[in-house]
Amino acid sequence: MDSSKAADLQPAPDAIPDGMVYIPGGSFEMGGKSAQASQDEFPRHKVAISPFFMDITEVTNNEFEKFVEATHYVTIAEKDIDWEEMKKQVPEGTPKPPDSVLVAGSLVFKPSDHPVDLNDYTQWWEWTPGANWRHPEGPGSDLKGRMNHPVVHVSWEDATAYAAWAGKRLPTEAEWEWASMGGKDDVKYPWGNEPIEQASDKANFWQGAFPYQNYLLDGYARTAPVKSFPPNGYGLYDMAGNVWEWCQDKYDASIYQSYAEKNQVKDPVGSENYNDPREPWSPNHVVRGGSFLCNESYCSGYRVARRMSSSKDSGFNHTGFRCVQDVE
Repeated sequence: MDSSKAADLQPAPDAIPDGMVYIPGGSFEMGGKSAQASQDEFPRHKVAISPFFMDITEVTNNEFEKFVEATHYVTIAEKDIDWEEMKKQVPEGTPKPPDSVLVAGSLVFKPSDHPVDLNDYTQWWEWTPGANWRHPEGPGSDLKGRMNHPVVHVSWEDATAYAAWAGKRLPTEAEWEWASMGGKDDVKYPWGNEPIEQASDKANFWQGAFPYQNYLLDGYARTAPVKSFPPNGYGLYDMAGNVWEWCQDKYDASIYQSYAEKNQVKDPVGSENYNDPREPWSPNHVVRGGSFLCNESYCSGYRVARRMSSSKDSGFNHTGFRCVQDVE
């Protein structure tokens, strides 16, 4: 499979924005490359990417706090739920929950104490009133000692607002996948092809039997401070694990088919329409990179080609983001 960097010139160091690295343009074969690949990772197709700048790390609590202090922004998780809006994203006929549930909050991971059906996400996600970016595990939790951890409980809408304030934008999933490989040729993970069983020193992910037994071989039960693990070839940290990262694109399970019908697509920005067969009523956007919860048994989100989706107004304590900026 082809993966090549274009012969573009590295900008002068003072032209690279603070906290970002230059990602050279090039072309590659985008999509699944292993037996673990899901149907939405196919067909593989050729993509050309223009150069861009990318945040070295996921946006941290410290950085997000500066945004909030400057703008007085209130995240979606900090607002009570509007049932009239919410019911557009659930199956028709879903009864309205009691008002006591329609309060500000977010979804928090709760480990089980025994094996569970890995097709039933409700076994390890719990709606938690009061959970938000300031209180990652809900009331009683705070950011003490975690200002250098990635911000969580941010929706796609929140991430987009931050990016606009910072003069940046969210990456497309094509840009994200290209950057994740770090200049290596068609690799499976951001660190290369070393198997996940030997990679506990490469990223923050779940080692053990999910969701009830975590051996913590990487040293972290939840998020880790950014830069806790080695960067990839472009100098990007946590492109695998720690937190899922929002991308610009609307999630479309079949978009790769339309790309493959062309000889090559340049700088694709995703579909014009939402198309998630798992949640056909929900406006889902792409998330990439996996999180501290990813495990071989059900997720493998740390693979560079792995695609997942989430509603644009949803937040979790394993989802964050990083930004990119166009090269002028």
